Amino acid sequence: MKQLSRLQSIVFAVGGLLMAVGAGMFSLMVNQRVAAIIFFAGTIMFTLMQAVQTYEGTSITIKRLKRIQSFANLMFVVAAILMADTAYGFLLPLFSDGDTAGTGYIRYIELVYNKWILPLLIAVVLEVYTVHRLDYELKKDKKP
Repeated sequence: MKQLSRLQSIVFAVGGLLMAVGAGMFSLMVNQRVAAIIFFAGTIMFTLMQAVQTYEGTSITIKRLKRIQSFANLMFVVAAILMADTAYGFLLPLFSDGDTAGTGYIRYIELVYNKWILPLLIAVVLEVYTVHRLDYELKKDKKP
């Protein structure tokens, strides 16, 4: 597994910290617009540094785990977009179909609003799984 440089490791750690702070602030309803930006910035930093950390070996298991980790990163980005939408409502116009009964708004609330938690939960579960399995598999891969 390609090791991150010192700067990349710092960016990776700061990204993870910003994600945790942003999600915590957003959940506690502390300035949700700023929290969404903090979470989004952390997500970009975290996912980019994980994408840089490639595997050049031949182990099929490690390659599969890296693909799962890439999917988890995608879910982090989806969660960040949906969190930003909950704070700013930029997807709401896509659901307003010109009706006066407000069914577009109701559909938006049902389908999009505050749904950032589900992709975040999926990403966290996959991330925890892959991190622990990658650690085990990389140690096993190094042994002769």
